[in-house]
Amino acid sequence: MYETSDIRKNLKFELDGDPYVVVDFQFVKPGKGTAFTRTRIRNLKTGRTLEKTFKTGEQLKEVALEERDVQYLYNDGATYTFMDNDNYEQVEIGADFLDDAKNFLLENMRVKVLFHDGSPISIELPTFVDLLITYCEPGVRGDTATGTTKPATLQTGAVVNVPLFINDGEVIRIDTRTGEYNSRVK
Repeated sequence: MYETSDIRKNLKFELDGDPYVVVDFQFVKPGKGTAFTRTRIRNLKTGRTLEKTFKTGEQLKEVALEERDVQYLYNDGATYTFMDNDNYEQVEIGADFLDDAKNFLLENMRVKVLFHDGSPISIELPTFVDLLITYCEPGVRGDTATGTTKPATLQTGAVVNVPLFINDGEVIRIDTRTGEYNSRVK
C-alpha cells in the first residue's frame, strides 16, 4: 500500500480495479483543515485522464504490473507483432492501442511493454529514435528566418517538422515523447 506522501509522477497504482499512473500532482496545505494532494491521473487501460484529490492519510493500492522487454517484428496493418526477448513468445497488439508510438517503430527495435492481468496496457519506446527522411521539400536559398520549419516524411510514414537545412536522405533524431525533431545524425 502507498501512502499519500508517496505520490509522485509516474507512480502506478490501482483505483476501482483499474491501473492508473500519476501524470501530475500538487501537495496543498491550507491554513484551515487537513492537507491534501491534488493529482491528475491517467487510466492505463483506456488512456482517459481525470483529476482526483487524496486526503492526507489515505492509502493507495499497489497494482500488479509486469514489464517485459520485447522486440518489434512486423505489422499486418491491424496488429503489430512483438517477440518477448526472454521466452521468444509472440505478442500481438492492435494498431489503435499504439496511437502515436506506431509512427516511430522500426523492425527489430527493442521496446518495453507493460502488462496487467496478462494483457498489454502500455508501450514505452526509447526516448530518441534515429529515422531516415524519405521525402522533404528542398529549402529555399536565402530563406534563413530562425525557427522556420518544413514537413518531412520519415521511413515509417510519419510526418514531422524539420528545420530548412534538412534534406532528403538524411537521418534525424526524433524525441518519441513529443514526436518532434531533435537533431541531425551524422
